[in-house]
Amino acid sequence: MRILLCSLLLLAFISPTCFASSKTLSDEEIFQKRMELYKRVETVTNIPWYYMAAVDHYERSIRSVRNDLPKAKGITGIYFKPEQWSGLLNPDRKDVHPLSIQFFNGIGVDGNGDGKANINDDVDILFSFANHILNYGIDEDQFKIALWEYYKRDKTVGIIMEKARLYKHFGRLDLNHKTFPLPRGYNYTYHNTWGDSRGWGGRRIHEGTDIFAGYGVPVRSTSYGIVEMKGWNKFGGWRVGIRDINNTYHYFAHLNGFAKGLKIGQIVKPGTLIGSVGSTGYGPPGTSGKFPPHLHYGMYKDNGRTEWSFDPYPYLKQWERLDRIRASKK
Repeated sequence: MRILLCSLLLLAFISPTCFASSKTLSDEEIFQKRMELYKRVETVTNIPWYYMAAVDHYERSIRSVRNDLPKAKGITGIYFKPEQWSGLLNPDRKDVHPLSIQFFNGIGVDGNGDGKANINDDVDILFSFANHILNYGIDEDQFKIALWEYYKRDKTVGIIMEKARLYKHFGRLDLNHKTFPLPRGYNYTYHNTWGDSRGWGGRRIHEGTDIFAGYGVPVRSTSYGIVEMKGWNKFGGWRVGIRDINNTYHYFAHLNGFAKGLKIGQIVKPGTLIGSVGSTGYGPPGTSGKFPPHLHYGMYKDNGRTEWSFDPYPYLKQWERLDRIRASKK
């Protein structure tokens, strides 16, 4: 009864334009269509739009980096396996009939009132996940339980909750702006050092790019994100870790110190001061001066199973160029 009632209510708010292919829309139009979907689901279910946005974008981000998952084609990014959608014991993996799907305990529901539970329909997809959430509740603790029961991974729950915080704080979906970690006007130099060998503390590869600059040069957040880590590491010295909306972890190491008031859990945006260039590390807390001052900048991606380092150099070059273009337009 709840599924049917919610479906009929949702139908009253859905316009045909919600089903447009993402290939025919600009980025701005895609963000607008997604927000319309999230807000309309919120209207019907009372699930905050930023919860649905966080889940949807998390799924989109892992689908973009995993070969075992198909790439998202529509406006939404949530992926359901056919047997998950139709029900594990359902003999028809392409079943679109809500009653038979429900009989076989499938997750798929009719979200737009057209009589079909279509695994390729953006509204049906979003409402199917919303229906899973409603089985637990819509406050923060209940939402976390719903996420854990679905993903069975604490880190995934944490990442989605961080995304929700960012969307709620900024009130919009387009949080992809990036900037170079050092401000314009300071002298610095860098080249591609990702993958180089390192010997201190045992043989390992260099998981980042070193940006050489003088002591005290400001270090800024490159993205919208949340500070996940702050403190000392014997390799990285004083360091900060920030996870952005796209599930990328940005690592700033060898800092001379932290920005005043910077704390774990803090929301930052591109250009937020987080510390300054130093030469800390390679020893116990406070060790400094074992190498020239520089910022070690690393990037890591979580794919829903594990996290790995990738080369930040081409991104740094791109952000440096974009900063230069922005400055020329002022």
